Order: sequence, then structure tokens, then C-alpha cells
Amino acid sequence: MKMFKHCLLGASLALSATTAQAAEFINVLTGGTSGVYYPLGVAISQLYDEHIPDSRVQVQATRASVENLTLLQKGRGEIGFALADSVADAWNGEKEAGFPAPLDKLRAVGATYSNYIQIVARADSGITSLEDLKGKRISVGAPRSGTELNARTIFKAAGLSYDDFSRTEYLPFGESVELMKNRQLDATLQSAGLGMAAFRDLASHAPVVFISIPAELVAKIGNDAYRPGLIPAGTYTGQDEDVSTVAISNLLITHQNVSDDTAYQMAKQVYENLPALRNAHNAANGIDPASAVDGLPLPLHPGAERYYREQGLVK
Repeated sequence: MKMFKHCLLGASLALSATTAQAAEFINVLTGGTSGVYYPLGVAISQLYDEHIPDSRVQVQATRASVENLTLLQKGRGEIGFALADSVADAWNGEKEAGFPAPLDKLRAVGATYSNYIQIVARADSGITSLEDLKGKRISVGAPRSGTELNARTIFKAAGLSYDDFSRTEYLPFGESVELMKNRQLDATLQSAGLGMAAFRDLASHAPVVFISIPAELVAKIGNDAYRPGLIPAGTYTGQDEDVSTVAISNLLITHQNVSDDTAYQMAKQVYENLPALRNAHNAANGIDPASAVDGLPLPLHPGAERYYREQGLVK
């Protein structure tokens, strides 16, 4: 009898080991916890955990686009968010953007919502235009992040550089907002979905102004990833008028070593469960499955491509 129990135990352990080996591990790379990538990444992870058989899913907070792309190239994540301009730089190996060599293992899952360049200043700072940023204290996002690359691009088009500011901090959303609350910063530029939590918090704490980026400046950038956008009135407390700005698509990116079946499911579960994502953050209202393969700066993963062919989005 004892021997029989040992046999059962051994068989059980062997079965457990086989199951563990067969489990598909999916690490979802997001961004800072006070941004938009993180709550959407959590919602996506829950969909994958529920609908992808034998999957083990986790969410990783990161410094967003640039770090996510680097981790994916190294196989240290299976899917992650990134801004379209950062993806193009990674694919082409733009050294100034932090990619000394092309990240050739990256593959697209699809386009999602748009990020908006949001420049917010304390109302008591006297800042009402890009020109007014001269001599002020400003945060431009984490160093070499997608946001910081956006900041360099916007300021260059506006004839500004970091040398024009009295103080330049390289901080993400949450830390920038805390310094602004404490009057240690005058303004911050952040790239995120509309209605992000950190800026809602700031706007409810003290009067702020959102600085316009006019369409003619967007045209001057000369990069197809940058297009005119709008922060609608009422997006934040006290913001009573529409604000012109820049919109940039957010992409979901994977890598070539993810299996075709998994990549298929990663696309399918996102675009067929949009209500769950919209419940996680209203930025997901901007996700349109019909635009999922538009303007991608790198190849689709074959598994994701199979899903889009079934939907008639790829011929």
C-alpha cells in the first residue's frame, strides 16, 4: 500500500512538472503606476490569464517605451506598450534615441490608443505658452524614456533646448506632480493618454494651465508619428477650453520568439474585449480595431497577422 501511495505521489509530481513546463509565461510590460500603460496592462493581463489556456501572466511596471522595447529584444517580456516614434527608432537603431543597434527581434501586435503630449504648468508660474517656459523649472520625463524623447522633439521644433530652462528634471508623472504640488517645479511635459491619474490629481490640488502646441509646430517636426491632437475641454478640473497638442499612437509590441498561437491570442483578446479595457481606463475609448494595423513601423508578428487576416484587416 505504501508503495502504491509513493507511485501516486510520483505520478502527481511528474504531472505537475509537465504542466509547469507546458505553461505559457506572459510578462506584460507597462509603465509607471500613475500613468495609463499600467492600468491597461493590468486589464490585459487579466484577459490573458482568463482566456489563454495554460498561461502564467504577470504585469511589470517599467519606465515605459524605451525600457519596454529593450526588454522585449532581450526576451525579458512577451508584450509591452511603446510609442510609435520610439518603436521606429528602436527598429532603425537610432543612437540618439538610445538604440545603438536595431532591435531586430521586435514584432508588432497592433496599434491601440493615442498618447497626447501634455504640458501642464502651475497657474501661478505665469506660463501660458511654450515661449514662457524659458527660465522656468521643468520636468521632461524619465531619462531616455519615450516621453523624454518626445520632449526633445517638441522643444527643438519650438526653438527651445534644455539650456533655456533654469532647471531640468528627468522624472516620470508621479514624481513630477509631487514637485509641482510642493512648488519645486513650474511645469512638466508628459506623454500619456487623456485623463491620466497624476494630472487629475494635480489639477484638483492647485490651479493649472495646459500649454498649447499649435498644428503648425507639429507640421514643422516632419515625423509621420506626430500628428495634431486635442485635449478636449473638461478633461481635467479647471480646463475649460480645448487645448491643441500632439498625438502619437501607442503600439503593443512583442518579439519573434513568442509562439504564433500566443501572439494570435494576445491580439484577439485585446481587440475583442475592449469594454474590459475601457473599464480600466477611459484612454481605451480611443482603441479602434479597424486601425490596429495602420502605420506600423515594423512587421506584424505572424500570429497577430493571422488574427487580422481572419478579421479582413490584412489582405
